[in-house]
Amino acid sequence: MKIGIVGCAGRMGQMLVREVLQTPGAHLAGGTERPGTDAVGRDIGELVGFGKLGIAVSASAAEMFQHVDAVIDFTVPPASVEHAKIAASLGKVLIIGTTGMSEAQSRQVEEQAQKARIVMAPNMSVGVTLAAALVEQVARVLDDMYDIEIVEMHHRHKVDAPSGTALGLGRAAAMGRGVSLDQVACKSRDGQTGVRPRGEIGFATLRGGDVVGDHTVIFAAEGERFEITHKASSRQIFAKGAVRAALWCKGRRHGLYSMKDVLGL
Repeated sequence: MKIGIVGCAGRMGQMLVREVLQTPGAHLAGGTERPGTDAVGRDIGELVGFGKLGIAVSASAAEMFQHVDAVIDFTVPPASVEHAKIAASLGKVLIIGTTGMSEAQSRQVEEQAQKARIVMAPNMSVGVTLAAALVEQVARVLDDMYDIEIVEMHHRHKVDAPSGTALGLGRAAAMGRGVSLDQVACKSRDGQTGVRPRGEIGFATLRGGDVVGDHTVIFAAEGERFEITHKASSRQIFAKGAVRAALWCKGRRHGLYSMKDVLGL
């Protein structure tokens, strides 16, 4: 499968490039960066320390889409929406690992998936996907006498909070309970907050250092506490999941998929 990477010069982009180069069945066929950046025109292989590959970084995502089978996108929500439109116009595969998507932006991506194969997940890690499946199952078994709290920590440079992964875990818990996360979520607490409402799903956000991503879902009741934790020590797990998702899309019908679909959960 010929795969292109948008934002290929960033930390995540370079890791995606390396993962494609090292994965059997995947072929690096292009990469883009924003117009005017120093990376444009450089050889992608030299950019990531693999030596010259004869593939120059482009400033046009639309042009790259024409020459690849799939594109992997870990950029920003507005760009991901535009890339979904391009993928739909050309019938291409698009893998979106972008976080911070609003409901409106997610709906736009879903609309474009009628004419493209799109996998979208706030976290492409196989481990996080399994954790979310466990959270949903546990929430289904334990009633709302068990308080659910989600604690996440990321590096100081992360711009959205709570993290997309934390919100994804919250949606899994809410699904298990048969409720809407929007109706029961508490994303911050300060001052005299009063007694914790029964059935609330709380979030605590920590930021600092170079933490790749730690997430813990806590089910707390009288006399016991049950916790599901995932800790990422390298962004490579996200790259591995994204490339796996791209290869999985080969031969699939148009539609919007998740990592649960990729893993057959």
